Amino acid sequence: MGIREEMPLLARHEGKWHGTYTVIDREGNVIDRHRSVLNCTFPADGSVPYHQTNHYHWDDGREEHIEFPAAYADGKLVFDTERIDGVCWEVDDHCIVLHWVYKADRSVSLYELIHLDDTSSNRTRTWHWLKDGICFQRTIIDEKKVSGPGA
Repeated sequence: MGIREEMPLLARHEGKWHGTYTVIDREGNVIDRHRSVLNCTFPADGSVPYHQTNHYHWDDGREEHIEFPAAYADGKLVFDTERIDGVCWEVDDHCIVLHWVYKADRSVSLYELIHLDDTSSNRTRTWHWLKDGICFQRTIIDEKKVSGPGA
């Protein structure tokens, strides 16, 4: 069996997603908001089992582009990029958990909960940002699939 069969929920995430990221501090104040376009793929060329491309766009014209190729082992995605070390696993039929550590500052880590609806077209994600194990901010993400299976 391959990654799609062993991680069927992850396979339902395949496609292009448009969304909004809202970052709040511990008191609930909005400290950042930006739009996103994410592309989740299972490359046919076999270069990696999973690849995600994130494009972020701010109203002031700033943009950021990040590539997240991932390996697959023991029922989990494993990320080892210039930016992060991380692991991702399915919890049930709707939720995925992702944990990563920033390589530039290993005291900063993040836990993400990803929820996918029954239609595979709406996704809600929350990030809990930790510094030395203490949460200092959260990111709330709402996304809609615009192309791919379930769009």
